[in-house]
Amino acid sequence: MESCPTIRNILLLDSEGKRIAVKYYSEDWPTNSAKEAFEKAVFTKTQKTNARTEAEIAMFENNIVVYKFVQDLHFFVTGGDNENELILATVLQGFFDAVGILLRGNVDKKEALENLDVILLCLDEIVDGGIVLETDSNVIASKVASHSIDSGAPLSEQTIGQALATAREHFARSLLK
Repeated sequence: MESCPTIRNILLLDSEGKRIAVKYYSEDWPTNSAKEAFEKAVFTKTQKTNARTEAEIAMFENNIVVYKFVQDLHFFVTGGDNENELILATVLQGFFDAVGILLRGNVDKKEALENLDVILLCLDEIVDGGIVLETDSNVIASKVASHSIDSGAPLSEQTIGQALATAREHFARSLLK
């Protein structure tokens, strides 16, 4: 019986191959240095390609890597060598489009770094533990946007900034009592 498709990692790198946002769902890279070496190798292998208009696919170290570039950002989705490339490409497109919606079309390194919390929430909405949850960019963007505004959400579902603001608010209330 065929198992459900799994994602090994999702990478968002800058034009120099440095990390912006990455999520690993596989133990294939057990250490941080192994992860960074993989990122550098994938970036080096793909940087000379023209993946700006559509996604490109490459085999790399027994992995299928689907990637797309925009401005100074490089988006990558990696799956095992037995994964369906169309599913990987759909995950990539969902991530790419959701980031475009959330950053209001201004997709570049500066904007991505300023909205890193939104991008990380986006990754959490797309894949959980390697299992694909959602690929529709509009659904992903609306879920992330609702997380960003909902201050009544449990701490586990808030961004770090929101959690700190909530903690400050609760602390101030406890002092005033």
